[in-house]
Amino acid sequence: MLSSFSARSRAIEPFHVMALLARANELQAAGHDVIHLEIGEPDFTTADPIVAAGQAALAAGHTRYTSARGLPQLREALAGFYADRYGLSLDPERILITPGGSGALLLASSLLVDPGKHWLLADPGYPCNRHFLRLVEGAAQLVPVGPQTRYQLTAELLEGYWNADSVGALVASPANPTGTLLRRDELAALSAAARARGGHLVVDEIYHGLTYGTDAHSVLEVDDDAFVLNSFSKYFGMTGWRLGWLVAPPAAVPELEKLAQNLYISASTVAQHAALACFAPATLEILEARRGEFARRRDYLLPALRELGFRIEVEPEGAFYLYADISAFGGNAYDLCRHLIETEYVAVTPGIDFGHHLADRHVRFAYTQSLPRLEEAVARIARGLRSWRPHAL
Repeated sequence: MLSSFSARSRAIEPFHVMALLARANELQAAGHDVIHLEIGEPDFTTADPIVAAGQAALAAGHTRYTSARGLPQLREALAGFYADRYGLSLDPERILITPGGSGALLLASSLLVDPGKHWLLADPGYPCNRHFLRLVEGAAQLVPVGPQTRYQLTAELLEGYWNADSVGALVASPANPTGTLLRRDELAALSAAARARGGHLVVDEIYHGLTYGTDAHSVLEVDDDAFVLNSFSKYFGMTGWRLGWLVAPPAAVPELEKLAQNLYISASTVAQHAALACFAPATLEILEARRGEFARRRDYLLPALRELGFRIEVEPEGAFYLYADISAFGGNAYDLCRHLIETEYVAVTPGIDFGHHLADRHVRFAYTQSLPRLEEAVARIARGLRSWRPHAL
C-alpha cells in the first residue's frame, strides 16, 4: 500500500519527538507526573483581551470568509506595529494574513521555488521548512552550522554553498532550536550575498518579541525586498488560533494573493478579529510580562543544565529553547530522551528532529513550564543522568 502513495509524502520525515510525546501522554494517562520540555508551545493560555475579542466577533456574526489577503484593519494594525516596534513605514498592502506561520511559508515556497531548485537552510533548523520545500518539488540544501556562527547562516557560508540550483536562503532569527539571533549587519550581508546571485532572502521572524536583553532586528530594516514570515502563535500566544502573516515586496503580492485564493481561500475570520486586540496597550502589557517570565526561566535553566554537564556554548537570546550537547554523557540523544521519559517522566526533544549535523549529540529543551516545574525537571534529569547507561536501552 505504501508504494502507491506519492514519493513526496514518503520523503517527508516524521517528527521523532511525536513518538516521545505519545509515550509521554501514555505515561500521563497512567497517572505519572510528566514534565513537558519537548513541545514549542507556551504554557500560557491566550491573553484575555484576545479571547474576549474572538468571543465578540462570534457574537457579532463574523463567521464568513475574508479576502484572501486578510482583514484590511488587521493588516493596517500590523503596519502600525512595524512602525512602533521597528520604525518602519510599511504599506499594509504588502501584508498577507495566513493560516499560521506555516501558511506564510507555503505561500513563499510556492512562489519562489521551482521543481529541482533549492533554498539554503541552516542545519540544525526547524524541520518543517525543508519539508515544505519538498512539497513544492524543491529541496533544502542544509548547511552545517555550529557555535562558531551562533548556529546561523552567514554571508560567507551562503557564498560557499550557493550553486546553480540555488534560488534563495531561508534564515530564522530568533532560531529554533537554538534561540540565536542575526544582527542587523549580518542580515544586511546575507541580503547582499543573495541579491548578488539573483536569489531571494526569506526570514522567519516568528519568535520576534521573545528576546531577552536585546531586541531582534527585522530584515526589512536592511532589505525592503526580503520576504518575512511571522505568526501570532509565539509572542502573541495564539497557537491554536492558527494565524500568521507574510510581508512581501509589492510586485509579489498579486501572485501571492492568487496562490492564497487557491490554497486556503482565507485565514480564520474569527482568529483575525481576535488578533485585532493583540496591539492594544493592555494586551501588550500582558505579553511583555510573559516575556519577562520567559527570561527568568532561561536565566534559571541555562546555568542549571550547564552544571549538570550539558554543553551549551552559545547563550540563546530569544525564543524559548536551549540546544544542548550531550557528549559528556555518552550515547546518542534519542536514547537519552527515551531514558529520561521512561525513568524520570521528563520529555525532551532529540536533535535528530532538527537536521543531520551532529544531531545525535544534541537535545532541545523548551522552557515553556513554570519555574517550579523547571526546578523539578532539573532534579529529575540529574537523577536520570546518574542512572543513564549508554546503549542500555
